[in-house]
Amino acid sequence: MRPSDEPGWSSEGARAAEVIAGEVRGAPPGEVPGRLCETAVRLLPVAGASASLHGEGVPVRLCASGDRASYLAEVQATLGDGPCVSAAKSGAPVLACDLSAGADVGRWPVFAQQATAVGVRAVYALPLGSDAVCLGTLDLYRDTPGGLSGPQLRVARLVAGVMTVALMALPRGEEAWLDELAGDHDEVYQAVGMIMAQLGVGAEEALARLRADAFARGRTAHDVARDVLTHRHRLDRDH
Repeated sequence: MRPSDEPGWSSEGARAAEVIAGEVRGAPPGEVPGRLCETAVRLLPVAGASASLHGEGVPVRLCASGDRASYLAEVQATLGDGPCVSAAKSGAPVLACDLSAGADVGRWPVFAQQATAVGVRAVYALPLGSDAVCLGTLDLYRDTPGGLSGPQLRVARLVAGVMTVALMALPRGEEAWLDELAGDHDEVYQAVGMIMAQLGVGAEEALARLRADAFARGRTAHDVARDVLTHRHRLDRDH
């Protein structure tokens, strides 16, 4: 079924579909996610957007519409917590409508503090992929509390759907930037292995320690992983 055939799909929704199609028409698959993040900000009442790939372990940021969106994607990857992590685990949209008060603060207290500190009050995370497999998430950031209307959520889902198609159309090895992202993910796992050997702990605790060290030092998990691998930094047993 085409989006315009869905019940309640408005003329505004049809125009949004045309805008999305125009932005990605003729674009190489590797450019599509970045274009769609920018398009989501234009079409929806949000101030920023990012997309991350999720495997087991640390999510890898794919693209972002700006520095603040990039920062919040990295914060969630480092913490291993936040709306995008929850959406990836559940395979369903997660709408955090007020990070300054109420249930959303209780669900992600540290992320909520980090988000509100940079002026973000709501986050909407939509899974990328199918019902069977979640490849990652599209994350939308808003400066004011509140939810998305039905038509707005349908537009957000459409953006996520087009991004999913673009990601699934990428043959591994033909896009250098995708190989680089996979390398970031592999570096984290290599660093986790070194921490396991150094501290005599299991994989889950080693990853938790890497994340905690990164957050405490105001760095990303990927940055600390590289430092561990190059012996520029070593985690203490009492860390």
